[in-house]
Amino acid sequence: TSSSSGEEDRIVIGLYGKAAPNSVAILKALCDEQHGGYQTSCKPKDESRTLQKDQLEANKVYNSCIESVENRGTGVTYDLSTVWRVIPNDRIDVGAVQGKFISRLPPNFQEENNPLKHDTKGTVSVRRGDEGGFGFTIYPGSSDETSSLDESHIVVGRVLEGMDIVEKLNQIPVVKSAAYTGGPRAAPRAAPSRACRYGSSEYFCSEYKPLKKILITRTGILS
Repeated sequence: TSSSSGEEDRIVIGLYGKAAPNSVAILKALCDEQHGGYQTSCKPKDESRTLQKDQLEANKVYNSCIESVENRGTGVTYDLSTVWRVIPNDRIDVGAVQGKFISRLPPNFQEENNPLKHDTKGTVSVRRGDEGGFGFTIYPGSSDETSSLDESHIVVGRVLEGMDIVEKLNQIPVVKSAAYTGGPRAAPRAAPSRACRYGSSEYFCSEYKPLKKILITRTGILS
């Protein structure tokens, strides 16, 4: 990982290939730029924008996605993705992809028989289904209540090296509450939308977002 101040750290994650074979295969592809990354198609073209400027931007993003898929076969990877949410002592959400990957269809994480729980520091999991984007969650191990994570997430591994970095991430300053002007609050998001990344005023966009940008600069598979 790398922060906006230029500091770089390293985390090594061991994956439970037997307990979560489908999800682990997806994660390994997302970490493996050398072999093309995770291959997925583009989301359907969004033609719902009201303002012409917004629609032109949406068209540009879609066309760029189509070009990258058809001409280069570029797969999605975690390189230059971000740590996008840190709820202290509860969860660290990692792997929000950026740029040309925003318009790609996310994977559908499913495992039928995975009994593993968030019962130790450094547990790594992915959100069940396709609503969690491409990212994964690191459990910092400080919360006594993990039933919600156990229900919504699939445990896929744990941190083998770099728990000191996890502790640092767990303590970084974050936005405690976003601007809110009344009415019902939106439910917490599973993954950041494109609108959130580009300055939407929605309540959920900034809450628990790190005050400094934190990037995953490079990923890979250790043999």
